[in-house]
Amino acid sequence: MPRFITLIRNDEQNIPADGFPPEFGARMGALLEEITQAGVMLDTAGLTPTAEGTRVTYSGGDLSYTDGPFTESKEVIGGYSIIQAKDKEEALYWTKRFLEIHPPVWNLTAEVRQLTEN
Repeated sequence: MPRFITLIRNDEQNIPADGFPPEFGARMGALLEEITQAGVMLDTAGLTPTAEGTRVTYSGGDLSYTDGPFTESKEVIGGYSIIQAKDKEEALYWTKRFLEIHPPVWNLTAEVRQLTEN
């Protein structure tokens, strides 16, 4: 079965100050349990803010390092999941379910891409 990565993008500059509502954790936990029970979830995690990251750039044979935060970035990758689905349609189904768990005040984008298999 093909594997897919879902990259969750968010705008770090506009995260709601009140965070997630109390029931969010329970809803997300239930969805993660469901997708795991379905044998689809391989791995998932949120990422720390860009302020804690470092970009490593390779250009012209040279490496450079830039410590965060990366204020020039409108959207950053805030989390990911790797799933094993029968096809892209199923991967998009689970992505839709994941996004709909979030409160409507959050603005998220999910990029779903199939992993190449060697």
